[in-house]
Amino acid sequence: MNDIVRVLVVDDDPLVRGGLTLMLDGAPGIAVAGEAGDGDQVPAALDAHATDVVLMDIRMPRLNGIIATRRTRARANPPEVIVLTTFDTDENVLLALRAGASGFLLKDSPPTEIAGAIRTVAAGDPILSPGITRRLMDRAATEAGSYQRARSALDTLSAREHEVAVAVGRGGSNAEIATELHLSVATVKAHITRIHTKLDLGNRTQIALLVHDAGLC
Repeated sequence: MNDIVRVLVVDDDPLVRGGLTLMLDGAPGIAVAGEAGDGDQVPAALDAHATDVVLMDIRMPRLNGIIATRRTRARANPPEVIVLTTFDTDENVLLALRAGASGFLLKDSPPTEIAGAIRTVAAGDPILSPGITRRLMDRAATEAGSYQRARSALDTLSAREHEVAVAVGRGGSNAEIATELHLSVATVKAHITRIHTKLDLGNRTQIALLVHDAGLC
């Protein structure tokens, strides 16, 4: 990861974009690389600006943040995505997580929390708010057939990969998982990469959702 985390701010409200840009440009280790006013402007903005993390609004008039997140994560060497929402009951947050977002934030989160979340996902760890995200995951687990599909998918992993996946589902960082399983951090990263490949998942958040769907955390 670069010393400076480069952020693309995506929101259809210019006041929100301006406020986020002003706040983030003053945060240590973070720089705003660019802005976009709608989801359909994101590809061009990413082409124009090297970006590590995208702050993505969900509700935008032309292309919503869910589709924009899915398209962003499908790019080669994609940036991480944190979705922004006004209400923690927004049903689209779960869809955004499944589209590949590394987590979500409420728009009224304190500046230090937003900056901290950006640094966390840039380092490869998801933002999973214990209360709100747990409710969203509980809803995911009740979807028809999700339990069996998740179990079947996880059964394709090796025993060690399965242990690493469950540890990711419990919210462990690479270092914490390495300590728990008596592995090096590099080995944990290698296992996670293989899990992504075997299960066709885009990031750690999707591993966590799958593990929770399987009732393993």
